[in-house]
Amino acid sequence: MIEPLHYRSTRGARHAAGIEEVIAAGLAPDGGLYVPEALPQRDVGDFDPHGSLADTATTLLDPFFRGSSLASELPAICREALNFEVPLRRLPYRHDASILELFHGPSAAFKDVGARFLAACFRRLRRDDDTPLTILVATSGDTGAAVAAAFHRQPGVRVVILYPDGRVSPRQAHQLGCFGDNVQALRVNGSFDDCQRMVKAALNDAELQQRVPLSSANSISLGRLLPQMSYYAHASLAWWWEHRTPLNFIVPTGNLGNALACVWVREMGLPVGEVHLACNANATLSDYFDGSPYSPRPAIATLANAMDVGAPSNFERLRWTFPHDHELRLQLHASSVDDNAIRETIVRHAREHGEVFCPHTATAVHLLDGMGSTGLPWAVVATAHPAKFDSVVEPLIGRQLDVPPALAAMLDRPAHAEPMAARDELLKEWFAVPTA
Repeated sequence: MIEPLHYRSTRGARHAAGIEEVIAAGLAPDGGLYVPEALPQRDVGDFDPHGSLADTATTLLDPFFRGSSLASELPAICREALNFEVPLRRLPYRHDASILELFHGPSAAFKDVGARFLAACFRRLRRDDDTPLTILVATSGDTGAAVAAAFHRQPGVRVVILYPDGRVSPRQAHQLGCFGDNVQALRVNGSFDDCQRMVKAALNDAELQQRVPLSSANSISLGRLLPQMSYYAHASLAWWWEHRTPLNFIVPTGNLGNALACVWVREMGLPVGEVHLACNANATLSDYFDGSPYSPRPAIATLANAMDVGAPSNFERLRWTFPHDHELRLQLHASSVDDNAIRETIVRHAREHGEVFCPHTATAVHLLDGMGSTGLPWAVVATAHPAKFDSVVEPLIGRQLDVPPALAAMLDRPAHAEPMAARDELLKEWFAVPTA
């Protein structure tokens, strides 16, 4: 019999969980984040050089699911969730740089990968007679729409999205409120950190969980983080087979789930080189990696709104991976990019190269530009389609952007979101009101 991998909380609780419990719960009982007891190891030779993204994901994630009830379903889950391209496109004006485009899914953002995988797992874990489950999501802009699209009209599941009112783009806000049916959006009068705090408080409320079973689809959920590793593995392996060198990544970073996925792929033994975190003016991480004590702080609003996080949840998992500050600071680099630099980068690349980037991707491109020629191959991670941020990008480049068909279909629907103050008890009271 295959011994399954067990998972524990970053906060040290002794309880060991299986992957099914981890996916179903989202957050560990002690409020920590689930991590595997040890990261499994993989070798380049384990993978099919001609395989699809779904094939790469199946091979990469097999040790995490081995021995579980989902193990035999993993290939089908990956095919179902990862049925769109994540191309690594060479930049024509730089011989040493590429763009990893992660915005070709239904909601035009990288969050589609994890959300669709998580939904495919829930479809297999849930039974018709199970108590209805509520997926509770805090979003800084992109997570909510991806989760809504993935779980829309899924039987036995309701999605409740909290987002910071006025701090997401108009098109992001429309996406969040356009689904209806089993998806409800709450626009919170506060920051993303307020939304995230409210969600964690609800997930940790035993009395509320008894009345309204809750789970999460934020990157605090390991079931969403694990599949995000697949596109880093797929890109780095493709590069390795062609060039026999590791691929280095610049990752736009907010709640740290996307960057952590990249780091874990490297820690599992695959050919990922340097990892540089591109932060906006929320400088919690860049200050830490410059040598200051880790100091979460209130988030400030920026053009790269999906990265407006002052207290990134996945720092707990990063510290689990590298427990000592000196060791952790050797593993990553981080830099902050202000709004003026974001604007300048968008304008200059559109004018000089015909490349249009969303504000988040522009933070990473700005860091690439500042590096000059390093002699290393770099991949900038493009996290969202620029058309999601038309109110920012179009005035800068002086023209309208083509809208991807899936995004256009969402924008054609009516949208609605309920207002809510940024207080934990109000969310609990909201759940006490019967749904129509």
